[in-house]
Order: sequence, then structure tokens, then C-alpha cells
Amino acid sequence: MKCTFRFHSTHPTRAIRINLPSGNAAAFKNKAVLLCSLLLLLLVGGGAQAQSIQFTVKEIALKNGDSTELGDVYFINTNCKSVLKSTPEVEILDGPPGVTAVINAAKVVPRGYSCAKPVSGGKLVITAKDVQNYSYTRMVLRVRYKTLDGDRERSENINIALFPSD
Repeated sequence: MKCTFRFHSTHPTRAIRINLPSGNAAAFKNKAVLLCSLLLLLLVGGGAQAQSIQFTVKEIALKNGDSTELGDVYFINTNCKSVLKSTPEVEILDGPPGVTAVINAAKVVPRGYSCAKPVSGGKLVITAKDVQNYSYTRMVLRVRYKTLDGDRERSENINIALFPSD
């Protein structure tokens, strides 16, 4: 005797066919466990395979002539060892005039990855110069890493409020 089970999924209709045993309870139990495992796999693991990307935007405010250290910049492997060949570089892709960004070489501790020892990297510093009027702008930075595995890039979005000096 053949039995067909159909169920709703995000995928096109799928059918699982099993032959019911004719008296062997152990074989039926094995097939029932297999069927339940497949059904659970399709229901739990059969969903969308896309991953979401979280974009975090930092907010800073600077007066004319001020600088702020925005954060640590590093590139590590799973053993908390730096894979950088040189200090990362930063480029302003979009932003207000008079604002500069630079990465100063430094030893930094990647605490977000539970690393205890400092690694090679740098500190990202944003500086405002020649600010004449108040402005609020989105600044887009591109950080370039020269690693042992090749060049890598990432972008950073910063909302920046600029104030003229008193």
C-alpha cells in the first residue's frame, strides 16, 4: 500500500511517498521517524534563505575646529590575530565640505569579539574645519583594508551636525 503526504511550504508542492509495511513494526517506526524529520526540516529550514544586513548610522556633532575619535578599525581572523598588512585607509565618498577623516595607526583591542590582546589597526578620527554655517548631513566613508587574503572594503554612514564657532 502506498501513501502520499502533501503539505504547504514556500516551495512548489512536494510529495513524500512511503510504502507502509505489512506487519514489520520496527521498519514502520524507522520510516515514521524519517518522515517526521523530513517534515520538520522542510518546515523549519525551508524558509527564505536571505540574510538581513543591519546598517547602523552613527550620530556626531562637531564645532568648527573640533575632532572626534569615532572608533577602532581592525581586521582579525578567528584567533584574534590581525591579518592587516598595513594601516587601513579611509576615503570620504560623500559629505560636507571642510570635514576630513583619517585613520591613525594604533594597537586596538577588538572587545566585541572577546579578544583580550591588542592587535594592529587604527583609530578613525573625524575633524571639522572652516565651518561657516550650521548643517546636518549624511557622510559616507569607505574604509579599505589591505589584508593577507587580499584587499577588502566596507562603508560607514555617519550623520554629522556641524556648528560654526562662537
